[in-house]
Amino acid sequence: MDPFDAGAGGILRQPKAVWATAGASVVAFMGIGLVDPILPSIAKGLDASAGQVSLLFTSYFLITALAMLVTGFVSSRIGGRKTLLLGLAFVVVFAGLAGTSDTVGQLVGYRAGWGLGNALFVSTALAVIVGAAAGGSAAAILLYESALGLGMACGPLLGALLGDASWRYPFFGTAFLMAIGFLCISVFLKEQPKPARKTSLLDPIRALGHGGLASAAVSAFFYNYTFFTVLAFTPFVLNMTPYKSGAVFFAWGVLLAVFSVLVAPRMQKRFGSLKVLGGSLVLLAADVLVLGYGNHTAAIVCTILSGAFIGVNNTVYTELALGVSDAPRPVASAGYNFVRWFAAAAAPYFAPKIEEWTDIHIPFVVAAVTAVLGAVVVVVRRRALTHDAEELEPKHATEDSVTVFAN
Repeated sequence: MDPFDAGAGGILRQPKAVWATAGASVVAFMGIGLVDPILPSIAKGLDASAGQVSLLFTSYFLITALAMLVTGFVSSRIGGRKTLLLGLAFVVVFAGLAGTSDTVGQLVGYRAGWGLGNALFVSTALAVIVGAAAGGSAAAILLYESALGLGMACGPLLGALLGDASWRYPFFGTAFLMAIGFLCISVFLKEQPKPARKTSLLDPIRALGHGGLASAAVSAFFYNYTFFTVLAFTPFVLNMTPYKSGAVFFAWGVLLAVFSVLVAPRMQKRFGSLKVLGGSLVLLAADVLVLGYGNHTAAIVCTILSGAFIGVNNTVYTELALGVSDAPRPVASAGYNFVRWFAAAAAPYFAPKIEEWTDIHIPFVVAAVTAVLGAVVVVVRRRALTHDAEELEPKHATEDSVTVFAN
């Protein structure tokens, strides 16, 4: 059945509960890249250094990583609807407080609370959408996947549009939109059945005892360092107005979404997952080297182009992580993300520090090295990263890519 079919069960014929959750998901994913175009403005407004402002990503993703051990524990006990509302409430409160910050320390702290709320919401949203959808999971997954791509692309754009007037407005805008999402879910979404088995705090850690899952997580850790060097450090290198920076990262987000959803599965089918991932990581390494050493135009082009490689990597890593693990998908996903999100917290902190210790080029050299290390892990551990001694087929790429990114 065509998921775009306007008939019963098609993507356009979903209950209001599904649309309410998907709409809130767009805003939730926007929060990841929202601050990108306004990082220089925040630094100027709060008289802070690039390293201090980059901690907005570090605190956000450090809490997100730790929350991977908590989200399944919470949702399996209080249910999906209450978990969504709890996450939205956290985002509304802490995003609003972020806009009132007088110091960078306050802003970093509020961003951490925002990260907890986002983790609770996003890790539960896909399961809720699938459970509430009409006509099976295909259309629901596509709708959620579209929300992910739209949010990643539009986050920097919203940050630029509101941030051009004041760096505080994007935070207030997010709080307002998430408050609307809270009201819509409260009205339209009924409580869903709780899982038959409650998830413990240690289940994701135990899942990492599987060699294939651990290998995928370690390789993704190195890759994520590269990913978030681009996302958190590049705005200072580009040194553009919020509008121009927002346009650059909007184009980056569009490429990320297109290559993740449309291109990666086709490449996997033709070449195999491991070859695609290894090649994409090496190309990403080359891209960030040119970004770091090229002129301003080259830096803009390479920033946008990196979205293509990142989109491919996100999809393939997901399938590798979940295809080789014998743990339930939510548990395997939580363990995998528990490891890789620590790199997302580390890169925004270390990249500006490395620049202070050396020069502006070396953070990108380090990012290129970590991308190559990710490829090396894939090559060395290729046997552990396959299932039944054969390369993984991308048959579950669409569903798993949104599952892992959400978690």
